[in-house]
Amino acid sequence: MKPVTSISQIASLLADPKRSAMLWALIDGMARPSDELASMAGLTPSSACAHLARLSASGLLKLEPRGRKRYFRLAAPEVGAAVEALASVQVKTPEDSREQELGGIPLSMRRARLCGDHLGGELAADLYQRLFDAGWLEGSEQHIEVTQYGRSQFATYGIYIEALAQHQRRSFSSCRCCSEWSDHRPHLGGGLGSSLLKLFLQSGWIRESETSRMLQISATGLAHINRMAQVAVLKTAG
Repeated sequence: MKPVTSISQIASLLADPKRSAMLWALIDGMARPSDELASMAGLTPSSACAHLARLSASGLLKLEPRGRKRYFRLAAPEVGAAVEALASVQVKTPEDSREQELGGIPLSMRRARLCGDHLGGELAADLYQRLFDAGWLEGSEQHIEVTQYGRSQFATYGIYIEALAQHQRRSFSSCRCCSEWSDHRPHLGGGLGSSLLKLFLQSGWIRESETSRMLQISATGLAHINRMAQVAVLKTAG
């Protein structure tokens, strides 16, 4: 069977909650055995195999035999992006059921992931809030300004706001990409968000995954990122 080529075909495959559950379990890009996916989706092994066979034949999943076990992973990062996009526009649910949904999201994806050309996830949302609290940024989510103090602080990291503004020719903006299925908080996008991601990658604080938009954070990197804009917060608290 040739790969899925139309929205209607993809929609019909994702319409089944059990198939959607197994795709969601693979959202972090890792390969998982069929029996584990069956358990996560609440299916018998035979039923899970039937669903996995359809998803594989359609080109959404890739089968990786390992000895006697059959492992599956998303066929391409674009599959994960499509599933995330659908999750982000779902009808709002009561708060208690939303918490249950968040519990099923892979922790690695919730913590840090690529969101276009910048950092997304809880790590990015925490940093965004600190930049405001520390006085590096001011304004609203619709229009963010970098303060004079912020300009001097970003310069210590090799990020020069004047050069960015001339190059981008547009204002910096917050981004709610994927916020519906993460933690509802904005993170920094635009030229500044892209520059911060580049800084973190070049410094070796985070690494990209070859199979998904998940980002791997080193212990040293986490300490450095969490330290950014933290000193000013402590001073004001005292």
